[in-house]
Amino acid sequence: MDRMIRIFDTTLRDGEQSPGASMNVEEKVMVAKQLARLGVDIIEAGFAYSSPGDFEAVRRIALEVEGPTVCSLARARPEDIDRAWEALKGAPKARIHTFLSTSDIHLKHQFRMTREEAKKRAVEMVQRARSYMPDVEFSLMDASRSDQAYVYEVIEAVIAAGAGTINIPDTVGYAVPQEFGALIKGIFDKVPNARQAVISVHCHNDLGVAVANSLAAIVNGAGQVECTINGIGERAGNTSLEEIVMGLRTRKDFYHADTGIRTEEIAKTSRLVSKITGMVVQPNKAIVGANAFAHTSGIHQDGLLKDKTTYEIMRPESIGLIESKMVMGKLSGRHAFRQRLEDLGYKLSEDELNHAFERFKKLADQKKEIFEEDLEVIVSEELAKMSEQIVLKSFHVKSGTNLVPTATVELQINGQVIKESGTGDGPVDAVYRTIAAITKTKSKLLMFGVNAITGGTDAQGEVSVRVEEDGRTVSGHGADTDIIMAAARAYLNALNRLAYMAAKQAEGEQKVRLKIGRAHV
Repeated sequence: MDRMIRIFDTTLRDGEQSPGASMNVEEKVMVAKQLARLGVDIIEAGFAYSSPGDFEAVRRIALEVEGPTVCSLARARPEDIDRAWEALKGAPKARIHTFLSTSDIHLKHQFRMTREEAKKRAVEMVQRARSYMPDVEFSLMDASRSDQAYVYEVIEAVIAAGAGTINIPDTVGYAVPQEFGALIKGIFDKVPNARQAVISVHCHNDLGVAVANSLAAIVNGAGQVECTINGIGERAGNTSLEEIVMGLRTRKDFYHADTGIRTEEIAKTSRLVSKITGMVVQPNKAIVGANAFAHTSGIHQDGLLKDKTTYEIMRPESIGLIESKMVMGKLSGRHAFRQRLEDLGYKLSEDELNHAFERFKKLADQKKEIFEEDLEVIVSEELAKMSEQIVLKSFHVKSGTNLVPTATVELQINGQVIKESGTGDGPVDAVYRTIAAITKTKSKLLMFGVNAITGGTDAQGEVSVRVEEDGRTVSGHGADTDIIMAAARAYLNALNRLAYMAAKQAEGEQKVRLKIGRAHV
């Protein structure tokens, strides 16, 4: 019988550490619900102590998402452990994930601790977490650059203290498959109580071998893999969930292992995370890239026509890539609209449904055929809406041969309507320059990308942007059959995110000032 490998998804925590990939609470809840439909075993919902936003996201997901265990990261500090418990205590299945480094580099330069002090702290914090709940995970940060004998010593101690999962991170993506696999094998050979816990791995992709390292770990006994959708994450990213899952599923003959993932949800999950984070999936990305199942070689095409197995090791249908199906039209009613959304896994409140249906009817007037992908975009945008300080009322663009592109834009900012005109190097640039002039933003546009949601000249165009201002990097996204409108929506979405983050920071600073003021009383 195949071993079942636990999938620990950290898209909402480590994945969010990608520059510009920050998500608001509603977006995190939406992704978490899709991860539950995907069938992940554990959702690392955030780092509860790090910010009020992360605390709220963990709390909401703990209360609203059914199925997976909901987890919060926590440093090996009492205040972190306590805060994680506060966020998680309403969850049917909860886990505290605490960590401390074991590498001499980190202990000397970052933590200013001896090995003995670090081991003692690790044991104490595992015990503290166990006082709140039975499911506790401990991570030995930078384990791949740590002295192996010390790694074994700490693992034995924290398992004895009550940790049910031991995570071995390749924190800086330094390891290679042969040595990382040997590290995992060494744990089972050298740690007497190793089999009393699940051995997990968390690999980074700095050298492009995160998936290979994780698979090598599975071969050597690891029972959990920490990963992210599309492999997003800090620096070069994390182990890609879809690659691990399909690697195991496709090569059961070699790995003799599988996961509980509903693979037909992979493509949908990938699209959702890409849309929300603004991180476009590279075309040649394994499993979920646009070219993953594309064959252009004549020899390959000939073989496929004769027998799919000649050049396809997995079917696109297995990850949910099926031919787009027309589902709705301009004559479709509200009841049918609601039912189709529920079939796709979306349950909306009455207010959300009303807004989404209004958007759908407008789209139906613009497009002959509306596909599932179109509905996903409508719903995800409606569910992820935040309070908008800047609202687009109207715009008009003049552009063409021998014309200077000119845009007239009307915005409502905090209730005040402002209208201005400006020029640019093209119609989108003219719109962006005019919006910048009205809002007085000093932000810098780091990335601009366009993607067609479905085929055809009347397809919705989806625009993703990445914008930076005052050290904050955010993503924005917008969709419309008019690509300039989509571009305007994406830019304003990003500016509203920047405004939201600035307001939250100011609110936090005000709370700190109040707390300090009270302390002096």
